[in-house]
Amino acid sequence: MPEPTKKDDGQPEENVAPVSGDAPSENSVEITPKEAKVATKDTEVIVTVTEPEAAVPIPAAEAPQPQPIIIVVTEIEPVEGEVTDTGPIVTEPVENGHNEPEPTRAEKLVEVTEVKEEEPSTSKVPASSLKKSAKTIVTPLKDKDDDVTASTPSPPPPAENGSTPKKLSIDLPMWSLGDGLPPEDIDKQIDTPPLSTLLIERPQGGSITVGGDISFVAKVEAKDLLRKPTIKWFKGKWMDLASKTGKHLQLKESFDRFSKIHTFEMHIIKAKENYAGNYRCEVTYKDKFDSCSFDLEVKEIPEGSQSIDIRSAFKRSSEGQDDAGELDFSGLLKHREHKQEETPDVDVWEILKKARPDEYEKIAFTYGITDLRGLLKRLKKTKKEEKKSEAFAKRLDPAYQADKGGKIRLIVDLADPTVELKWYKNGQEIRPTPKYIFEHKGTQRIMVINNCQMSDDAAYSVTAGEEKCTTELFVKELPVNIVKELEPVKTTVNERIELECEVSEEGAKIKWMKNGVEVPTGVRSRYRVKSEGTKHWLIIDDASKDDTGTYSLMATGGTSQAHVQVDLKPLKILMDLQSVTVLLGQPLKLNCEIYPGNVPGRWYKNGQLIQPNDHINIFHKTKNHNLDIESSTIHDAGDYTFVPEGYTQTLSAKVHIIDPPKVHLEALNVQDNTVTIVAGNKLRLEIPISGEPAPRVVWMKGERVILDTGSRVRAETFADHTSLTIDVTEREDTGNYKIVLQNEAGEDTACVKVKVVDIPDPPEAPLVTDVGGDWCTMTWEPPRYDGGSPILGYFIERKKKQSSRWMRLNFDLCKETTFEPKKMIEGVPYEVRIFAVNAIGVSKPSEPSKSFIPLAVTSEPTMLVVDDVTDNTVTMKWRPPDTIGAAGLDGYQIEYCIEGSKTTHIYDLRKWFSTGGCSCHFVPYAILYFTADEWIPANKELTEKTRYTITGLPVEAKILVRVKAINAAGASAPRTTQHSILVKEVIEPPKIRIPRHLKQTYIRKVGEVVNLVVPFVGKPRPKVNWLKEGQPIEQTISIRNSDCDSIMFIRKAERKHSGKYELSVQVENHIDTAMLDIQIVDLPGPPQAVKIEEVWGNNVALDWSPPKDSGNAPITGYTIQKADKKTMEWYTCVEHYHRTCITISDLVVGNEYFFRIYSENMVGLSENATATKDSALIVKEGLQLKNPQYNDRDFTEPPTFTQPLINTFAIAGYNATLNCSVRANPRPKVIWMKNKITIIDDPRYRMFSNQGVCTLEIRKPSPFDGGVYTCKAVNDLGEAHVDCKLEVKGGFTFFELMKRGVPLHLIDKYMNESKTSEKSESEKKGSN
Repeated sequence: MPEPTKKDDGQPEENVAPVSGDAPSENSVEITPKEAKVATKDTEVIVTVTEPEAAVPIPAAEAPQPQPIIIVVTEIEPVEGEVTDTGPIVTEPVENGHNEPEPTRAEKLVEVTEVKEEEPSTSKVPASSLKKSAKTIVTPLKDKDDDVTASTPSPPPPAENGSTPKKLSIDLPMWSLGDGLPPEDIDKQIDTPPLSTLLIERPQGGSITVGGDISFVAKVEAKDLLRKPTIKWFKGKWMDLASKTGKHLQLKESFDRFSKIHTFEMHIIKAKENYAGNYRCEVTYKDKFDSCSFDLEVKEIPEGSQSIDIRSAFKRSSEGQDDAGELDFSGLLKHREHKQEETPDVDVWEILKKARPDEYEKIAFTYGITDLRGLLKRLKKTKKEEKKSEAFAKRLDPAYQADKGGKIRLIVDLADPTVELKWYKNGQEIRPTPKYIFEHKGTQRIMVINNCQMSDDAAYSVTAGEEKCTTELFVKELPVNIVKELEPVKTTVNERIELECEVSEEGAKIKWMKNGVEVPTGVRSRYRVKSEGTKHWLIIDDASKDDTGTYSLMATGGTSQAHVQVDLKPLKILMDLQSVTVLLGQPLKLNCEIYPGNVPGRWYKNGQLIQPNDHINIFHKTKNHNLDIESSTIHDAGDYTFVPEGYTQTLSAKVHIIDPPKVHLEALNVQDNTVTIVAGNKLRLEIPISGEPAPRVVWMKGERVILDTGSRVRAETFADHTSLTIDVTEREDTGNYKIVLQNEAGEDTACVKVKVVDIPDPPEAPLVTDVGGDWCTMTWEPPRYDGGSPILGYFIERKKKQSSRWMRLNFDLCKETTFEPKKMIEGVPYEVRIFAVNAIGVSKPSEPSKSFIPLAVTSEPTMLVVDDVTDNTVTMKWRPPDTIGAAGLDGYQIEYCIEGSKTTHIYDLRKWFSTGGCSCHFVPYAILYFTADEWIPANKELTEKTRYTITGLPVEAKILVRVKAINAAGASAPRTTQHSILVKEVIEPPKIRIPRHLKQTYIRKVGEVVNLVVPFVGKPRPKVNWLKEGQPIEQTISIRNSDCDSIMFIRKAERKHSGKYELSVQVENHIDTAMLDIQIVDLPGPPQAVKIEEVWGNNVALDWSPPKDSGNAPITGYTIQKADKKTMEWYTCVEHYHRTCITISDLVVGNEYFFRIYSENMVGLSENATATKDSALIVKEGLQLKNPQYNDRDFTEPPTFTQPLINTFAIAGYNATLNCSVRANPRPKVIWMKNKITIIDDPRYRMFSNQGVCTLEIRKPSPFDGGVYTCKAVNDLGEAHVDCKLEVKGGFTFFELMKRGVPLHLIDKYMNESKTSEKSESEKKGSN
């Protein structure tokens, strides 16, 4: 009997026993979730396959040959799992052993090839009771950075005892960019939109050699597309290559603005052999879809044979590179066919074979082997040398069998009886207990296990010193018979189902099956299992239609089955689906309630089945069925239908997704959204936008809207972006540009700042502040406009005034705004100019400075005398210097010194002595202290006048004053007063000197400015006071006083400002006053009581009274006008008439006249005129016509509609008219209204009224023009109205309405009315 192979932790990994008759048994595979574990490092999946007991021996002649077995391994990440045998699985052989997984489930179909060597062996244990296991190795490789090499596992080595355990080797198709589709799924239909023509250029297949590059190009025309289409690249049928981009795979896309073509490219770089295969390109846009398949062939370059180094074979490829960490077994695969191999310097295999397992990791680290796990698996498959045991004379048998409740003896013979012996069960040491009894008989060591239970079914081992032998104990259970059979059940959904059965043994292990498949009884399973003694129940609390089937209970001694029939209950819709409109990105929730509550159902969108995924959550709780989308997208819009399973009724709703507009300024990739451009260049800003429906875009600069029809500056809008184009940028284009997006979901705004940079403006002309004999100091101000770029510096040039040749003074930029030119010729006039420099370039030169001459200072001023003295000021005057020179005179500096004030000056003479050659230690007191008068500058700036007032002096102080003449060369010697000046003012009585024009009445019109300046004299400064009619003046009158005058200022004169104003000036007890008379005049009012005194011949006598309001000025005359009663056009008869009565002559006989009169003053004519109430009829003399008396008939009547409006249907885009007729006298005013809102100045409507027939013409109506129209007629006697309903057939889409410029609130109203009308029509059809 072969010895079981142990795992690293001491547990048995594989148990192999021969089958009676040496015939192979039937294989069955099952994935056991409890035993599955996730692999942490390797991508290998280990599956243990257990075969059932062989019930009937099969003759060797009829034994089936090894066939491929298909194992469905569902995985997302690599897992290790054990497969426990529960029943046969029928599979189909697969050619070449390669299958590709389905796209909808993470399943891999792998080929299992059974390899078995049948060799008879003897054993004490019956073969029918042994469990036979095999190991299945699944090696799916995942790529890292799209680069991985496929490897094929080596054939398993023979077992130690010569019998080969059954191995299942699984080969998986590998491709670093993804897997294809299995052959059986090729014919399955994929849920995709219907095909349409989007691709104008399709990618073509090709072939390359290993390591070569290739590109595939697809082009889509975007003329009819509102936004960029979506493209996906696949390998095979389902592997999306978007997540596989890296250094071997690159996806690129571009857009040509002129041809409007999207170009999509896929580049494969340094291709490998496993990159070959079928590829697919899919393009989708809303409801349009297009795809194209192409093939890639990778040809291999033959390479010479190379030696195999085991250490390099198990190292990870490209350590330290970008793709470090990827396993590369290509060194072993390519050279496996070579028999002669070069042996490395160190034979790692021999070292590992002799080492203990705890030393493997140390050896791998020493020899640089990083794939330790792969090395151990290879090592485990190598044939171990049979070693003769030194401790055991006789080992344990490979396996033992005992009945449940029986006893078993495990016996070993020791070669050395003195050696210490220990027993282990599954790696745990066994201590003596009543269950485990240890016996010694000579060299025999016996362990007796009493009352064997299923828990004793384990691997046992015994150690003697450093040696160890192992065995496995199998505990056989007695068959369990069925005492009471299952009974058939018939019920309806939501009811409770109990299946009861009774077996012959308590605590027996049974298995519930449904239609031949085991019933899941986990924590989350809807099936519940209950047992009491020998009775067992299978309980279904909430039955569904899926529970219909044949249920069976399987025990070791038999099977019982019964049929369960579950029927549906009548369906009731408690709450139907509701149509919704959702903002993009907001949650979308659809729910309905049906009865019965446990009825499942399916959701469809536009007729296609919806599968739950990370985006769509579908759940069912009692009566509620919900479809939730946490973040809605544009593709979620459509018609949704819920179909209860098993019923024909459906529930439907419409979902409309809208997206608020959004401006994506981050695509500009500029700081602070500021775009800088050099003036004169072309600027084109392309900013991506989004929104559903497509938003309306408006570009604005300030309050000005930028149109797409502009010549130089224009804005354009495309499907997914908007652009601003300025053909030739100018300085005035600098500013903030505002983008406004609007659609029915909202609006968004953003600002882009455009900064146009240019060379700077030339600086202002420089100022020469100081002049010497051959030098000068110049300063200047930076240019007003720096060109939008910081000033880097300045260039300075100079020239002689008589010359035209400028000379550059500095070749390095001057960073400051001051400069000192040197080496000038004294007495020669010079000019200087400045150039400003920024990053764009050099500005134009500034205006030349004022010419200057490098000369010496002037002589001192002359004749300095005191002109005036007050309590705190002293006024001095002087004469200019006798000698000024060519440099001229810039001004004077005045300084004063208060008598008695001194300041201390300190001079350090040690520096002077040291420079003179003397040592400081010879002059111990080398610091000089002395005091001098403290001179204080009186003027901060130079004064060009020869008179100056020094202010802020202390009262009764004595001061000395000196004056210096200043020019470009500096300050002259000072001129100082010979005697001190006493600061004390002499009183001078005030005197007002009224100007001549103010000595008479000062007249101004209403609204004009009044500005009166009244000078006066007096010392010290007089106090000024204004009064009006003896009262203080109003706050609307501004008064400003100075030392020598007082100013009255009225910004806007009014008539209330008229009056007599008194001005008083006071110095101590001395007062002087003056009176000012101000008259504010205005237009007069109209004359009063204008009447016709007499009419004779062609003459009319008029009489009137003067106006009540003369405008605060005397009336200077009147203007008389006449008008014929027929035309009522006014003509002037007389102007500037002074009397209040007049006779108008030369009137036309037969005409009837009205008269009106304007009054006039110095301001002008009155605003209104007074007209005569009666008219004057000029009749011909000698003829008198007596008019007969007639009784006038009253034809007046209120409005009455003789023909009402009629309800009308119109076709969208074709003119429609509404007609009615009205009768009224006097003629009524006709008003048209829509939905009770008056139609005023709307170019879409034309209104006519002819002989009482009223017509309203609606030009090219659209659906939102539908509604209730009203015609209303109004005159003095009353009003009347008629209504009709207009319905416009053939509506517009939202995009068409936005394109026509319809406001959003009208579009929203139209959409709601359209939905309401459609709903009412559907209700009418349903009622019919």
